[in-house]
Amino acid sequence: MIRPQKPLDEDARLAVLRSYEILDTGNEQAFDDLVEIAVSVCNTPMGSVSLIDADRQWFKARIGIADSETPRDQAFCAHAILDPDHMLVVNDAHDDARFRDNPLVTGDPNIRFYAGAPLLAASGEALGTFCVIDREPRSLEPHQERALQALSRQASALLELRRVGRALKHHLHEREWYEQQLQHYQHELETQNADLSEQARTDPLTGLSNRRAFAVALEAAMTAATADGTPLQVAMIDIDHFKTVNDVHGHAEGDRVLRAVSDALRAHHAARGRVARYGGEEFVLLLEMPFAQAELQAEFLRETIAALPLGLMITASIGVAAHRPGDTTEALFARADAALYDAKRGGRDRVVAVR
Repeated sequence: MIRPQKPLDEDARLAVLRSYEILDTGNEQAFDDLVEIAVSVCNTPMGSVSLIDADRQWFKARIGIADSETPRDQAFCAHAILDPDHMLVVNDAHDDARFRDNPLVTGDPNIRFYAGAPLLAASGEALGTFCVIDREPRSLEPHQERALQALSRQASALLELRRVGRALKHHLHEREWYEQQLQHYQHELETQNADLSEQARTDPLTGLSNRRAFAVALEAAMTAATADGTPLQVAMIDIDHFKTVNDVHGHAEGDRVLRAVSDALRAHHAARGRVARYGGEEFVLLLEMPFAQAELQAEFLRETIAALPLGLMITASIGVAAHRPGDTTEALFARADAALYDAKRGGRDRVVAVR
């Protein structure tokens, strides 16, 4: 293990950190929410807002991490603050001389992957990091890196808001200015939180809802169907031979096909059902309509995809499954998935619907 060096501005950095008066304070929902968004977007079991004190790493917010602090010499974040302008990414700690025999790697919590974006004070000092952690080696997609950096900026803004709030309390006679400043910061934080929440629900390539957001919508629709008998069907759509498109024409062309199919789904079904990118070349459609009408909609969609003016022969296989009383989401998805694979085994470019 290679112990982290101290930043050249260590004395000034510690003075700024302590001026925030945040060390050893209690949980705050705003910080907890940001970590929740981070682990959701990056799909990791652990994440934290970490502050680097003189001899320790202390967590203002954490998910999946038992201890409230660890020795600074063992902290990945203590390495990350040495380069405040860049995010530190360790894809596999076993392959990194700085960390391979670190107690946090060889023992609990068994860190293999780490990504930490420095938390910067308004004056530029690195106070700690906003990080996500996994027990398996991996990497982040570009949109996940951008989201983590945005969350780090948001956490830094929260720190500054706390500091400004305390300073403003010393000037209560200037109440109007005090309230305007707080409202300004609050508005900016709410706007940024709304943007981050939208990222957590949206597929970055197509702009459709992602799998997580669709699951929430499906749960609500199934509850309504059980309560009042609203007809409900789920359609799963798979672009036929999509791997060949990527292999022969390149991933840029594959992305163009995915966006075109997404636009067709959005154009034809936004008003009649909810659509999401389920993963890869698969899409899923929630149809609150009778079974026969949903089957016709699926056939119409299959024909629409086949007619897209892409310069390539693109078709899709579709499986439709009807909601049954007492269904779980897993059971409904399983029937739709089985219907989809029946369509693919039956020659593709077709619809199979099951009640």
